[in-house]
Amino acid sequence: MKPMTISPDLAEVIGKGPYSRGETVKKLWEYIKKNNLQDQTNKRNINADEKLKKVFGGKAQVNMFEMTKLVSAHLS
Repeated sequence: MKPMTISPDLAEVIGKGPYSRGETVKKLWEYIKKNNLQDQTNKRNINADEKLKKVFGGKAQVNMFEMTKLVSAHLS
């Protein structure tokens, strides 16, 4: 996996890159678990805080599959 450039919004959440796509997702999950953002009733949903809303296009909640799609827009 080649290192990719991280957008400034995503860098606020996971730190400055470059990271591979796999490392990016891993760091994102670390942030989600550390801040207890996984929905308690449906673990597949992520409740966004203010930093994550920027990454998720303003959405307050996304599912884990949608999350990877939204994060791709922040990688180049």
